[in-house]
Amino acid sequence: MADVEWALKGELVLSCNCTVFCPCVISLGQHPPTEGYCQTWAGFRVDNGYYGDTDLSGLNLGLIMEIPGYMSRGNWTAGLFVDKRASIYATKAFTKIFTGKAGGTTGLLSILVGNFLGVQQVPISYEVEDKKRIVKIPKIIDGVVSPIPGRKHGEDTVISNSEYWIAPEIIVAKSERSKMRAFGRNWNFAGRSAEICALDWSGPN
Repeated sequence: MADVEWALKGELVLSCNCTVFCPCVISLGQHPPTEGYCQTWAGFRVDNGYYGDTDLSGLNLGLIMEIPGYMSRGNWTAGLFVDKRASIYATKAFTKIFTGKAGGTTGLLSILVGNFLGVQQVPISYEVEDKKRIVKIPKIIDGVVSPIPGRKHGEDTVISNSEYWIAPEIIVAKSERSKMRAFGRNWNFAGRSAEICALDWSGPN
């Protein structure tokens, strides 16, 4: 049973194969992805974080997920990329958090993910250039995501007060560049749906 306190604060970006904005955000998993199945990669920038006594601050992460249909029906496949700078203790902590074993915000992953592809420790960069989010894992992920402009000049299109498990406020975005090659997958989601969210996850409760 998960009993170690943990928290991650920072930002995350997701890029998926949906042709228009991901319906899972609005439907809370009750509507299938636009292609009938989901393929997505995510990048995480942890500004402040801990797992018990292990400091997780200043590290970046990557994640891939495949969902065969409705998000709520499970049978997900996932693979995790941990920053090469992370200690063995931090890598173990991130693995527990992203497999749901640490409980809390990601606890549902222990139920929904049926196939965990494993963990790779690699160099990961997560940068912000103007409003663009640039995520790079050499030879694995090459992503550039930009927010969709809103009606008010200079402001983004935002979904707020959502019950979406990832975050209550989601910036609607589009992938300018979105290539992922790993775990036998070869994806290119340029021009398709993306999301930018504040990362504010915690556990074990």
